[in-house]
Amino acid sequence: MSDHSAPAPNTTTTATTTTATTTTTPTPTAPVTAPVTVTAAHLGTATVLLRIGDLTVLTDPALDPGPADYPAARPLRRTAGPALTADQLPPIDLVLLSHDQHADNLDPTGRTVLARATTVLTTPEAAERLGGAAEGLATWESRRITAGATTVTVTATPARHGPPGTEEATGPVTGFVVEYEGGTLYLSGDTVRHDALAGIAERFTVDTAFLHLGDAHFPSTGDRAFSMSAREGAELARLLGARTVVPVHYESWEHLGEDPAAITGAFSAPDLTGRLRLLTPGVAESL
Repeated sequence: MSDHSAPAPNTTTTATTTTATTTTTPTPTAPVTAPVTVTAAHLGTATVLLRIGDLTVLTDPALDPGPADYPAARPLRRTAGPALTADQLPPIDLVLLSHDQHADNLDPTGRTVLARATTVLTTPEAAERLGGAAEGLATWESRRITAGATTVTVTATPARHGPPGTEEATGPVTGFVVEYEGGTLYLSGDTVRHDALAGIAERFTVDTAFLHLGDAHFPSTGDRAFSMSAREGAELARLLGARTVVPVHYESWEHLGEDPAAITGAFSAPDLTGRLRLLTPGVAESL
């Protein structure tokens, strides 16, 4: 009798490997905001046509043809007209009016432009006199303005239109800081150098400063000045640390008697080299 042993069964063990899959959700990328494009055209005196993104801004509209005379306690005489007429201007979203009481900042033709503007920002006293779209800002008060995809913040800044003691005769004046995506503009308004201007440098980093110069004098007031000289403008530029300085309010009127060559001279100092920007009248130039 044979002993037949059964063969051992052939057992195969299969190992199963499970692979874990990790899904990573990409981090959203912040949208890239294109820098706001800014152009400026100097039309004459303190009148500047600005385009800040979608916003069209006009400053101190003095647009009468020249020559022209304006009788007053201190008479004014315009010797040359603006580079563009009121009819050549685009629709204006915002007028920044430093004051309404002097024809070299607001004249009869300029008042017709105010009437068509969407918003006018000025001193509280001027807003009360002008009515309509005019809104008054006290010093350091701000207002947000939007046009299309562009929003700016406008802040009223100190200004004094003459030496101490002349405020009642000259009336209130304001400057403006305009903040936009990517930059800051400062418009001095008609002012002399005084201590309150230091507050602008303390609150803002100014990229471009439009400074009202001309060293305004009148026969009846002797050696008292009612706007900055080129030297004082250079001192203010240093205080502000402005990257670019655009001089305005230095020509086309008899009371603006300083030689424009003084501006170039004052800004030829080594620490101001390259900051001065003289605009071609009536031509929109990128800042």
